[in-house]
Amino acid sequence: MIDAVRTSDATMVTQLVALETPQKGTFEAIHTALDAFSQPQLGPSTARLLVIPIGDESGAVRGGLWGHTSFGWLHVQMLYVPDALRGQGIGTRLMAAAEAEAKRRGCRGVHLCAYDFQAAAFYRRLGYTQFGQLDDYPCGYDLIMLKKVFRGDVGGDVGQVGCAPACCA
Repeated sequence: MIDAVRTSDATMVTQLVALETPQKGTFEAIHTALDAFSQPQLGPSTARLLVIPIGDESGAVRGGLWGHTSFGWLHVQMLYVPDALRGQGIGTRLMAAAEAEAKRRGCRGVHLCAYDFQAAAFYRRLGYTQFGQLDDYPCGYDLIMLKKVFRGDVGGDVGQVGCAPACCA
């Protein structure tokens, strides 16, 4: 724990304590404050989910793609193809569908992370390039950061590769 901190105008007094289970609303409060601080430079954070589930015969979700678009980019947070469907082009089709939707929304590219033992080679085959790496996360494995920049075929509100206030709305 860190000792109490008092602001110059004494409106805020807090103890800084690391928590595993914060109060309900803590994430939202921090996000709202950070977003308000960043808006003059970045504009509003207008994240939109982009989800493509893979379901079985009963409708249960067994895999798929989960991401969001914001600030002109699609961030793929998760992609999972069940073992029984691997090697049939499902992952490629998921990424193509997500990229097409990102382009429709005016995004200029996609970014994601994958472990070196997971799908880094798969993403490279799809035209992704590495822009970062976190070694030993966890120990013995590397987390690879990859991106793909769209070239000239972006739709939506942007119409070209580049920055625009309305991109990826």
